[in-house]
Amino acid sequence: MRTKQRVTGKKTDNHEHVQKESGAMTIIVKPAGYPLKGVFHEYPEPSELDVFEFYAREQWNGYVVKKGDFLFDRRMFPDFAFRVVDVEPENSKIGKNTEFIIEDYASEFIVPEINSSVKFKDIVGQDKAKQKCKIIGKFLSSPDKFGMWAPKNILFCGPAGTGKTMTAKALANAVNVPLLPVRATKLIGEFVGDGAREIHQLYEKAEELSPCIIFIDEFDAIALNRSFQEIRGDVSEIVNALLTEMDGIDERDGIITIAATNMRETLDSAVRSRFEEEIEFVLPDENERYEILSSYTKKFPLKLAKEVNLEKLAKQTGGFSGRDIVGKLLKTALHKALLTRGKVKQHHFDEALAEAKNKASKPPEGMFA
Repeated sequence: MRTKQRVTGKKTDNHEHVQKESGAMTIIVKPAGYPLKGVFHEYPEPSELDVFEFYAREQWNGYVVKKGDFLFDRRMFPDFAFRVVDVEPENSKIGKNTEFIIEDYASEFIVPEINSSVKFKDIVGQDKAKQKCKIIGKFLSSPDKFGMWAPKNILFCGPAGTGKTMTAKALANAVNVPLLPVRATKLIGEFVGDGAREIHQLYEKAEELSPCIIFIDEFDAIALNRSFQEIRGDVSEIVNALLTEMDGIDERDGIITIAATNMRETLDSAVRSRFEEEIEFVLPDENERYEILSSYTKKFPLKLAKEVNLEKLAKQTGGFSGRDIVGKLLKTALHKALLTRGKVKQHHFDEALAEAKNKASKPPEGMFA
C-alpha cells in the first residue's frame, strides 16, 4: 500500500536516514488532485505547470521526502496534491539544487482491448438474452445504417455467475469488434476528478476503436441510488461523467455501452433510465444444469466413475448459477478425487455439494445467525 501522508516537517531527528550533505538530487512528482470530498476541480493545465519548478524548491525547501509521499501546494493551486513518484536519493531533503520533474498526469487510463474467443454456443441457456444481443450485433456490423435508431446503452442484469460477462465477450466475437472491459470499482479514484477523467478517456479510446463495446461490470458500485452516494466519495462526479457519455453529447458513433449488475433495483433511477434495453439473465433450470454438468465433466483430467449420477446432481443443484456449478461443485469434487489419484466418484460430488450448500446457508461473519 502506498504511503498516504502529508509531508509537513522541514527537519527530522533521524539523522541516520537523511541525506544531509547533498540533499535530494531529483524528485519526480505527479499531479494527484484535490483531496476534498464533494468538490470538483480540474487539474492545472500543462502550461501552468511550466513554472512549477521555479517555486517548488522554495516552498518545500527542507522537506524530507520519500516515494509515495504527498506534497501539498500552498501557492499556485492551494491544497492541490502532488504525489512523489520517485526521489533520488531516497528519504532525502529538498534543497535549492533539487530538480523537479513532473510526470505526465494525463496518461491514458489503461483498459485492455479484448478480442474474445467466446462463442454464443459456449453459453448454456440464456436464449432470450442471446436473441436480444443479435440486434446489438446487427448494429455493430453496420453502424451507419441505424442512425438515430442505433442501440447505445444496454443493461445486463441478473444473479451473479449467470453469464453476463461471457455474453458480452461472445457478442464482441460474433461481430469481430473490440471489447473494452472495466470494473466499476476501478473507476473510484483516490482523488476527486480521477474517475471522471478515466470515464472520458475510456470513451475516447472506444471512439478510436469504433465500432466497439464498452463493458462495465459491477455497475452498482458507482450507480447506486443517490441516497447511498453521500458516503461514496467521488461517485457522484463519476456518474455525471458517465451520463454525459451515455447521453451522446459528444456524439461518439459506433459505441455500445453494456453495464452489468446483480442488483438492478438499487440503481439510481436517473442512471437506469438511460438504458434503452434491460436484458435479464436467469439461473439455469434443471435441463440446463444437466447440460453444464455434462459438458464440463467431459473436460475433467480424471475419468468419471460409472456410479456418478449427473441427472441426480442436476436436480439437487436448484438455485445454483453456472459459475456455482463449475466453481463450487465440479472443481471441489475434482480436487477431492485428485487427492486419491483415482476416478471422480459420486461421494466426491456429494461431499462437494454438501459443502457448497453449507457455505450458502451460513450468514456473513459478524452477523447473527
